[in-house]
Amino acid sequence: MVGETVLVESSPEILGGEPVFAGTRVPVRNLIDYLEAGDSLEEFLEAFPSVTREQAVAALEIARETLTAGARSSG
Repeated sequence: MVGETVLVESSPEILGGEPVFAGTRVPVRNLIDYLEAGDSLEEFLEAFPSVTREQAVAALEIARETLTAGARSSG
């Protein structure tokens, strides 16, 4: 889509193709791990200052949409 910001990218040259926040080497998995451990979004952003709030929130929204779409299609 024209003008859409890339928030997550995957390349074999960066961490073997693991999805990372665009422009960083921070795996999206790190955000999930932080939240699963009970840490806040703020703590994640402090630990990984190269990730913007916009990127982190968008990744969570994508995960939510993916999960809810799967739940609707399997029902």
